[in-house]
Amino acid sequence: VQGRTHQKAVGALRNMLRSNLTLFIVLAVSLAANAGPLALPQAVSSDTYPAHDDAEARLGQLLFYDPLLSGNRNISCATCHHPRFATSDGLSLGLGEGAVGLGPDRKASADNPPEQRVPRNSPALFNLGAPEFTVLFHDGRIEADPSRPTGLRTPLEQEMVVGFDSILSAQTMFPVLSPDEMAGHYQENEIAKAVRQGRLTGQGGAWELIAARVADVPEYADRFASVYPEIAAGRAIAFTDISNAIAAFVGFEWRSFESPFDAYLRDDGTLGEPATRGMELFYGPAGCAACHSGPFQTDHAFHAMGQPQLGPGKAERFETHQRDVGRMRVTGRTEDAFAFRTPSLRNVTKTNPYGHAGAYGSLEAVVRHHLDPLAGLQIYVLSDPKLPELPDAEDDRVLADSAEMQAIAEANELEPMQLSDAQIADVLAFLSELEDEASLAGRLGIPDRVPSGLPVDQ
Repeated sequence: VQGRTHQKAVGALRNMLRSNLTLFIVLAVSLAANAGPLALPQAVSSDTYPAHDDAEARLGQLLFYDPLLSGNRNISCATCHHPRFATSDGLSLGLGEGAVGLGPDRKASADNPPEQRVPRNSPALFNLGAPEFTVLFHDGRIEADPSRPTGLRTPLEQEMVVGFDSILSAQTMFPVLSPDEMAGHYQENEIAKAVRQGRLTGQGGAWELIAARVADVPEYADRFASVYPEIAAGRAIAFTDISNAIAAFVGFEWRSFESPFDAYLRDDGTLGEPATRGMELFYGPAGCAACHSGPFQTDHAFHAMGQPQLGPGKAERFETHQRDVGRMRVTGRTEDAFAFRTPSLRNVTKTNPYGHAGAYGSLEAVVRHHLDPLAGLQIYVLSDPKLPELPDAEDDRVLADSAEMQAIAEANELEPMQLSDAQIADVLAFLSELEDEASLAGRLGIPDRVPSGLPVDQ
């Protein structure tokens, strides 16, 4: 009797489980069938961007390519943000002052080598004029802040001057204050000396000295007077005028809204099957859009992704460690350690190397790192560093300090994700649909000459 009762109980339980399993399968299929379309971003158009003044943009074009703005008159903005290298420099970590050449061919000068590398990868410039970009640099050390008199929060704090039209305008001019980027080694020129003495803004500061240089060039004086009525009325050319003109150029020249993906969003084009599958993964189960969201594939936030540290790291002159704590350098909050700004993915297939320190030479490599950052951090091997040699080979090293590696690993936000090789290929196919030939080529292009008469990097 007990045996028959037990069999009945087991049979009832089996039927209940079978029934519930069937119900679960039906429910799952129903949910999948009614999941609706992917949450794709809104289409971008020319109306997304602020109106630009053609004369101002053309003035900014000349300034962007003119080495006159650097301390030793040998480096322009284009040296590290050249259209030949998708508005970057093709290097993991760039070389500014003390180097010669362009892009991956740039080498340390034998006569006057760099004191150290630029500690972070040179970011691309696409779409930075769009209003949604309100925080810039890998660590976000420049932010729009309407509560401040300047409308900006920057490392200069109270020394920051008014007159910058936008956050992009302010960003364009900080490299001129960096000895390793554009200002030059201490004591080499009047700009470098002013930086060394802490004279950045105000009378006799580095910015004023650069503005005076520009004003001394007759063609620039005429062009500024034709663009800015206040200057035509007698006001001296200010540093903010130079910065505003460059921002007008960058904001217009590298707008990116004509990729195949943009056409797809506007119902004006189609994607191939691999790219469509990749898009569905990107905005679906692969979770890429959790951070790479919005029309430019960035949430403009800061995330710790377990990126390996390459090169000297971000440090003050008195510091000797090899580390870069990212956003924490700005906020001072431990929860921001090793977090970096989410990069936009426009033209991402052309902007290698990748990561805040350019640790990955290929897009596939950085995608695979995102699938399991902790494992990737442990097995990291720099296969394509794109680092020019320096006299001090220590700058070429990959971080090996176990405690620091553990700290980077503990800060990582990403959970492991399984994607097959075929799925990774599909995601890469989708990312290739973010290429925009018009923005890669540029709209005004590289000028044949600049008013200073100095050489132009072609």
